[in-house]
Order: sequence, then C-alpha cells, then structure tokens
Amino acid sequence: MTVLAQILGHFTTLDLWAVVALILGWAGVTILIEQAPARFPSTSNLMAQYRREWMVQFVARDPRIFDSQVVGQLRQGTSFFASATLIAIGGALALLGDVERLIGIADALRTGNDPVVVWEVRILVIVIFLTNAFLKFVWANRLFGYCAVVMAAVPNDARDPAALPRARKAGEINITAARGFNRGLRSLYFALASAAWLLGPQALLVAVAVTLGVLLRREFASESRAVLMRTDTQM
Repeated sequence: MTVLAQILGHFTTLDLWAVVALILGWAGVTILIEQAPARFPSTSNLMAQYRREWMVQFVARDPRIFDSQVVGQLRQGTSFFASATLIAIGGALALLGDVERLIGIADALRTGNDPVVVWEVRILVIVIFLTNAFLKFVWANRLFGYCAVVMAAVPNDARDPAALPRARKAGEINITAARGFNRGLRSLYFALASAAWLLGPQALLVAVAVTLGVLLRREFASESRAVLMRTDTQM
C-alpha cells in the first residue's frame, strides 16, 4: 500500500466528496464568471468594458495625472492583499507545528478521533488556496505596473496614429490584471471555506455552498451589477 493510499484511508467517502465539491465549485464559478454569456454578463465582464472605455477616454484627457493615480491605487490594493495573504500562509504553516492544540480546539466543537495526518492535510488544503491567491495578487500587481508603462508610452497628441492602439493595449493589460486580482480574491473565499473542513466534511459542504452563493450573488444579482447594466439615459 502506497503512502498516498494510507493517507486517503484515514478519510471517509464524505470527506472525499466534500473536497471534490470544493475544487469543482472553485473552478466552476471561475469559468462561469469569466465566460458568462453576453446576454447575461457578470459584474467582472461589465467592468472589463468600462476598463476599455477608460483607456479610450484616457487618450484625450489632459492632464493624465488622474489616470496614473487610479492605476497606483489598483497596485496598492494588490500589494495589500498579497502581503495579507503571505501573513495568512505563515499562520497556516505555523499551525502544522502545533497540530495538537488545533485538535483540542476542534474536538471541543465536534466529535471524532482523527489522526494527526488528517489535520495536516486539511491545513495544507487551506495553504494551497492561500498560495494560489498570493501568486495571483503578485502577478496582478506586476500587470498593473505593465499597464502603467504602456499608458506612459501613449503619445500626448490624441491625433497621433499610435495613441489609440497603445491605449487599447493598456486596456487589455488592465483587464488581465483585474482578472488575476479577482481570481486571487476567489481563492481567498475558498480558503476560508476550506477552513470549515476542520469541523468535518458536512461543515465543508455547507461552507462551499455558502461561498458559491455569495460569489454568484455578487457577480450576477448585486445592486452594483444592476447599476452597471443601466444605460446612460436611464441614470
């Protein structure tokens, strides 16, 4: 019997199904949000169109200090979340060195006598999601930096033939950066959901369902989306 088989032997069938639901929920909601149909776009898709329009308006704006400040604020946001996520990763890894205390806390909330390896795997799942979020935030931060450089390369003369094409390039890079940032946020959501596994597979299934509900509501049924869907004449 391999080591992996021995480890899996400590988990119940419900545990495995809960993990499958966690992974499918995380991947599925990302595909649904990013590949939403044009007739029913997600909030992220709607914002992508505004990012493109932003770069078009940026070409004729004088001065352009406002645009550089906005990009700077976006970079600060990614830096903050990257730093916070790195701290969370450190905290989760520290738990691996003190699993016995965690077991004592969890046993006070539930019944069961799981071996240490089970708790370590549960913590590692949280670490995996946090690590993915950290990498997405770091990449988004770098892309926003690329966007700022391309914006700086846009000629000051709006009539220059290179002005609009370069601005559109900056818009697409901006959208890619925002996509990475949103993926990082979703990983944080599912890292929090995976923490519920410490209380058992039932708690994990409930946490996955709640997380999916929150994400879908914010992307497809939020008030902010309703505002973005209005035409300019309706405001």
